[in-house]
Amino acid sequence: MNFLRGVMGGPSAGPQPSGAETIQKLCDRVASSTLLDDRRDAVRALKSLSKKYRLEVGIQAMEHLIHVLQTDRSDSEIIGYALDTLYNVISNDLEEEEQEENLPKQVDDLGSQFTEIFIKQQENVTLLLTLVEEFDFHVRWPGVKLLTSLLKQQGPQVQQIILVSPMGVSRLMDLLADSREVIRNDGVLLLQQLTKSNAAIQKIVAFENAFERLLDIITEEGNSDGGIVVEDCLLLVQNLLKNNNSNQNFFKEGSYIQRMKPWFEVGDDNCGWSAQKVTNLHLMLQLVRVLVSPTNPPGATSSCQKAMFHCGLLQQLCTILMATGVPADILTETINTVSEVIRGCQMNQDYFASVNAPSNPPRPAIVVLLMSMVNERQPFVLRCAVLYCFQCFLYKNQKGQGEIVSTLLPSTIDATGNSVSAGQLLCGGLFSTDSLSNWCAAVALAHALQENATLKEQLLRVQLATSIGNPPVSLLQQCTNILSQGSKVQTRVGLLMLLCTWLSNCSIAVTHFLHNPANVPFLTGQIAENLGEEEQLVQGLCALLLGISIYYNDNSLENYRKEKLKQLIEKRIGRENFIEKLGFISKHELYSRAAQKPQPSFSSPDHMMFDHEFTKLVKELEGVISKAIYKSSEEDKKEEEVKKTLEQHDNIVTHYKKVIREQDQELEELKQRINTLTSQNEQLQATVTQQVSQIQQHKDQYNLLKVQLGKDTQHHNSHSDTFQMNGIQTEEVSKLKEELEEWKTKHELLQGQLREKDSVIEKLKSSQLEIGTTEQSSQTSKSGGLEHNNELQKELEMLRSQIQLQSAEISKLQMENQKLQVMNTTADPVLGDSSARAANSSELEGRLEQEIKELKSEVKALSEEKESLKQHLDSSSSTVAILQDEKSKLQQEVAESKKEQDDLLVLLADQDQKLSALKIKLKDLGVPVEDEDDIESGDQGDEDEDGDEEEQD
Repeated sequence: MNFLRGVMGGPSAGPQPSGAETIQKLCDRVASSTLLDDRRDAVRALKSLSKKYRLEVGIQAMEHLIHVLQTDRSDSEIIGYALDTLYNVISNDLEEEEQEENLPKQVDDLGSQFTEIFIKQQENVTLLLTLVEEFDFHVRWPGVKLLTSLLKQQGPQVQQIILVSPMGVSRLMDLLADSREVIRNDGVLLLQQLTKSNAAIQKIVAFENAFERLLDIITEEGNSDGGIVVEDCLLLVQNLLKNNNSNQNFFKEGSYIQRMKPWFEVGDDNCGWSAQKVTNLHLMLQLVRVLVSPTNPPGATSSCQKAMFHCGLLQQLCTILMATGVPADILTETINTVSEVIRGCQMNQDYFASVNAPSNPPRPAIVVLLMSMVNERQPFVLRCAVLYCFQCFLYKNQKGQGEIVSTLLPSTIDATGNSVSAGQLLCGGLFSTDSLSNWCAAVALAHALQENATLKEQLLRVQLATSIGNPPVSLLQQCTNILSQGSKVQTRVGLLMLLCTWLSNCSIAVTHFLHNPANVPFLTGQIAENLGEEEQLVQGLCALLLGISIYYNDNSLENYRKEKLKQLIEKRIGRENFIEKLGFISKHELYSRAAQKPQPSFSSPDHMMFDHEFTKLVKELEGVISKAIYKSSEEDKKEEEVKKTLEQHDNIVTHYKKVIREQDQELEELKQRINTLTSQNEQLQATVTQQVSQIQQHKDQYNLLKVQLGKDTQHHNSHSDTFQMNGIQTEEVSKLKEELEEWKTKHELLQGQLREKDSVIEKLKSSQLEIGTTEQSSQTSKSGGLEHNNELQKELEMLRSQIQLQSAEISKLQMENQKLQVMNTTADPVLGDSSARAANSSELEGRLEQEIKELKSEVKALSEEKESLKQHLDSSSSTVAILQDEKSKLQQEVAESKKEQDDLLVLLADQDQKLSALKIKLKDLGVPVEDEDDIESGDQGDEDEDGDEEEQD
């Protein structure tokens, strides 16, 4: 202990040893001392020196400290000191004065080097994982911190060691369940480092119930109102989900999306949010975006979008969107989040279209957002977010596109001017003095036309009033007028992107554009000039627009046919120069940035030049326009002929697709009818089974009554009033006989009807067998009808057998009634005591009346059963009639389809004859013609052409 006092700075005589010497002595003490207390004191002294003499302690003491961890496991105190010392040596979290003394680069290198030395032996990391399992606070906490520091320094290497270690990840997951918040919170930080950029570990952590535990912690800490622990948990969840499709699917299937809804519950008063709450909400919104990112697989994104709608998460986000007092950065991120939740999901897009802002009068949320987009006083990032939201609302949403364009059409514009529509806001932004508003409005309007040829034609009807007294001009003409006025580059780029999107794949719009005689000279003039770098982008877009006017030109204007436009380019610009200017677009740096992701993200308004969807259009058209410029007139004619032929074939194919679709619908209807009839049949069979069981019960009851009645008549055959009772019973029995006779006649009628149905079914079967097997398309429906007829025949046979059984039961009842009559008539009356006779006769009369009532009820049940059987026969006859009608319809459809195929064959034969005749004429004129067979087999075609040339010679 005296030695340690000297080391720690106690009073001593003579010169003081240096730090390195002291550390060396302490290391010797740790290595050689046999007493645990001495080793513990030495390690504690090394810990106190490790921050100031980090390099010396790391070099000299690391091996001894690792040996302590291996050998002194029984003493938690010395293990804790050793772990703290190693943490101080390896970690780069130094105090401020140490950071001022040492350069950060040197600090980073030092920690990385010590980490590399420590993990060189993988057993050291495995030992550390074992120590982290200890419950003792003085061992577990420093072990967690040390492992976190190792992951920060050499993440991939340490991750691999933990991954191959048995139960390595599972041991660390237990830290989240620790009741001590310090260890739990540091365990979250450890898992953050462990899961960085390692999909395998991310999956293991997720399947170790990490989502459940982390969401519980977030809820316990108060959701968005929680502290930095909530932030750490959100960062960990983000690590687990980002770019990990398996974990995203697990998160969705585990119904964890529903637990995110309470995170976004905000009150009416949203002022005075703390910085931590803003950070937490920002991370929560980013977590939602991770699940619905456009870079995820479409199926996974769509399922998450639907789940967010059904659990009310989208509605909650829209509430934040329309709330007051929300901080600007949270509002911007909320707009971006809503954008990706509704992108490409029709159900969510429809809901978003119905959201209204809490204003008086209420306005649609889309209109309110567009007002912010075209307002130059709004922050730049907010305007970009609104544009992205509008783009996502229109993405694959033809219904929404139509609603936006309809607000521009003359028939739907509000003449009173009380409300501002989305179309009016877009037009206002398109022609305002702010170039950023021009660009945003042009891109938004281009998205309303994206891949929708019908709306491109309808937008040609839009007329604008430029000034009082002047006639209105079309929207297309106004865009070209602004282009020719030499506005800012950003404005012209936006308008040119709008025009290129508008004219692409729309020949009518191209005709309207070329109809203005000033447009083509303006474009050729812009392309031909040699301008600076800023104008090169405009030149490239002008070349693209002129190329679209050539490629989608239907030659309806004589002065601007394809060939004449190509000649104009050749004379005034030059083909090579034109292609070079066209290539300026894809070579631009801003084009490459915009092509990376759908969200518009620009560092400054000046960099806002290209839209993501427009970059796709450029990739699609750049090559075909280059080829179209170099094509000759003959190639154009051939291409047009091929296009016309393809259109005809497409029309024929479309027609047959329509016919097949209609047939499929009819087959589906027939299947549905068969299913309904099958279900009805099952219900009737169940009813018949139930009735059969009831009849059996009645028979059993009747047999019991008969036995009892026989005993009573034998016992009371000597009473004098029997004749009077027999008279009453004889009348009842006669009535029963009459009813039984009626049932017999009805039974015979039903059997006759059954025979008629059998004959009809036999006729149907024979007619079905006579139909040939020439039309394969109708065989499936016919076979379905035959199967249904066979089923109906089986049902009728079952009903026939049941009726026969019931007729046998009726005959049995008749025989029993006759026996009762004979028994009553042959009774021998005997006189006796008057009082006894009266009592016995009254008892017998009551029993006979009860039996007669039961027989009446049985007859009534049998009549109801006959009625139900008759109804079933009627339904069977109607089913047979329906099948006959369906058979006749199918025969007609077969004949019509056969006739249409014959007409198609004749048409194709005529076309082949015409093509062969034209080819022969062209060959006679010396024009080389390639046949289709020549294209398919090149070598054979070459031999045929050589033979033709020899014959001509």
